[in-house]
Amino acid sequence: MTTLTPSQFRSDFPEFANATVYPDSIVQMWLTVAASLVNGARWMELTNIGLVLVTAHHLVLSARDQTAASVGGVPGLMTGPTSAKSVDKVSTSYDTAAATLDNAGFWALSSFGIRFLTLARMMGAGGLQL
Repeated sequence: MTTLTPSQFRSDFPEFANATVYPDSIVQMWLTVAASLVNGARWMELTNIGLVLVTAHHLVLSARDQTAASVGGVPGLMTGPTSAKSVDKVSTSYDTAAATLDNAGFWALSSFGIRFLTLARMMGAGGLQL
């Protein structure tokens, strides 16, 4: 399996380029976790994509927790996608069903998780010859 570095991760996903918000040590930690979740024998040439999607998903959740903690909130508090929001006389709602997958659970908490799970479900289909 290919070993990715935080620098390579940032090259693939420049939205995580801010090393102050996403320190190399945290990126590397999630890359290590991703390596245990993505089976290179199944993912083959898409292995790195699986690794970066898992890492990005975890970084998004981590950033949410940091933001919550910075304003006195509870880090790690679980919430699902927002389907409606009102402020004074203005309200907004979203069709969350359009961007969700059945039984996605934890992976549905970010767009990176949804992309990962979509690919992972394809990688898990069919037999594997050893």
